[in-house]
Amino acid sequence: MNIDLSHWNVIKRVFAKSQRSNMHANIASVSKEGMPNITPIGTVFLNEDGTGFLFDSFSQKLAENLKQNSNVCISAVNSSKIFWLSSFIKGQFDDYPGVRLYTKLGELRLATDQEKLLVNTRIRSLKWTKGSKLIWSDFTHVREFKVDNYRWIQYPSMMDKLT
Repeated sequence: MNIDLSHWNVIKRVFAKSQRSNMHANIASVSKEGMPNITPIGTVFLNEDGTGFLFDSFSQKLAENLKQNSNVCISAVNSSKIFWLSSFIKGQFDDYPGVRLYTKLGELRLATDQEKLLVNTRIRSLKWTKGSKLIWSDFTHVREFKVDNYRWIQYPSMMDKLT
């Protein structure tokens, strides 16, 4: 499926708001035994053309599951309390509360300098913390993906303006 550019721009906007409110997106994969696994990853980036990449440093189960099945669902939900409270007060969402991206994750490869710059920009505000130094100091490898399909997270009775 080729995603229309106008749809992709909406997807990117909703995804960005979701990542700002959560600091991560969830990636669902399935093991060889058929067991589902959710991996939260805060370093998912969407490009301009229906593709993206993520830094993969600590996701042991995800990496293991990808050996059998590279199909994943990347879910991003806007958990901003202000977004939800204003939506409930109005009885209407002004934007999609989230999106699911269906894709296949590619093989692990070395990150480019541009990709490293993007991740360092994202984590800059917390770089001074001990936790940041412990978990975000060694971003070297990424997995690329092309979005094959998507599905909005919807609550139909509050979606009139968006459908």
